[in-house]
Amino acid sequence: MLVFGCLLILRPFISAALWAAILCFTTWPLFSKLKHALGERRTLAALISTLLLSAIIVAPVAILVAKLSSNLSEIIAASEKLIREGPPAPPSWVAEVPLVGGRLSSYWTLLNESSSARIAEVAELLPTAEKFVLGGGRALGQGLFQIVVSLLMVFLFYRDGDAAADRLTVTISRIGGDEGGRLLDVAGTTVRAVVYGVLGTALVQGVLAAIGFIVAGVPGAAALGFLTFIVAVIPGGPILVAAPAVFWLYRQVSTAWAVFILVWALIVGNLDSLVRPFLISRGGGTTPLILVILGVLGGAMAFGLIGLFLGPTLLAVGYSMFQEWSAARDLR
Repeated sequence: MLVFGCLLILRPFISAALWAAILCFTTWPLFSKLKHALGERRTLAALISTLLLSAIIVAPVAILVAKLSSNLSEIIAASEKLIREGPPAPPSWVAEVPLVGGRLSSYWTLLNESSSARIAEVAELLPTAEKFVLGGGRALGQGLFQIVVSLLMVFLFYRDGDAAADRLTVTISRIGGDEGGRLLDVAGTTVRAVVYGVLGTALVQGVLAAIGFIVAGVPGAAALGFLTFIVAVIPGGPILVAAPAVFWLYRQVSTAWAVFILVWALIVGNLDSLVRPFLISRGGGTTPLILVILGVLGGAMAFGLIGLFLGPTLLAVGYSMFQEWSAARDLR
C-alpha cells in the first residue's frame, strides 16, 4: 500500500523523471569532463550543465511556440485565399485513376468552380479543426510543463548521480544477480543508441526541413519543420509533410519553388540512411524501425509532447532487455 501511494503521488511526474534520467545518462560524459575542469565542484557543474541543456531544449521550443503564433495568421490568410480562389483545375490523369478517379475528378472540379461548395466543406470541417487546435494547445502546454520539470530534475540527477547509480546497481544486483547487471548495461547501450541515432536524426531532418520551408517562403515553416521532426522516423514522412507545401507553392508562387521543396523533401527524407547509422554507432545497439514508429506514436498518446522522446526510448530498452533475457534463457 505504501508503494502504491507513493506511485499515485508521483504519477504526474513519472514521465518527466524518466526523461530527466535519460538526458542525464546520455550527457553524463560531458558533465564529468565539466566537473573535472571546475575542480570537482559538483553543484556548480550540475548547474552549468542544466543551464546548457535548458538553452538547447527550451530555447528551440520557445522559438517554435513564438513562430507558431506568428505563422498562424499566415496559415489563416493562405487558407482564406485557397477558399476564395479554390484549387486549380484537376489534371487529366486524375479521372483515369482506377475505381475512384471519376468521383475524385468530379469532386475536385466542383471545389474549383463553386465557392458555395468550398464554404460548405469548410463549415463541416470547422468543429473538427476547433477540437484539434484546442487539444493541440493543451497538449503543447502540458508538454512544456513536463520539459521544465524534467530539467529541474536533471539538476538533481547531475548533483547526486553517482550515489543514485550506486544504489540502482545494488538494487538490480539483488533482484537479478550478475544477469541483472548485464541487462542494466544493455539498457544503457540502448538508451544511447536511441537518443543519439533515432532522435538525433529526426532533429536534423526537422531543422533542415524548416530551413527549406523558410527559404521557399512557405507559411508555417516552423510548424511544418516540427511536424517533420515528429514523422521523420516513418518512411516517407517528411515527403508527406512537404506535399501540402509543394501544392501551395505550385498554386500561389511558382513551379520552380514547388520543385525545389519537392527535391529538398526527398533529400531530407533519405538523410536518415546516412546520418542515423553514424549516430547510432556513437551509442551502440540496434532497434527495429517499427518499434521506433510505435514508440513515437504511442509515447505521444501516453505522455504528450515529452512522449515523442520517451516512447521510442522505453520501447527500445524493453526490446533489447527482452532479447538479452530470452537469449540467456535459451542457452540454459
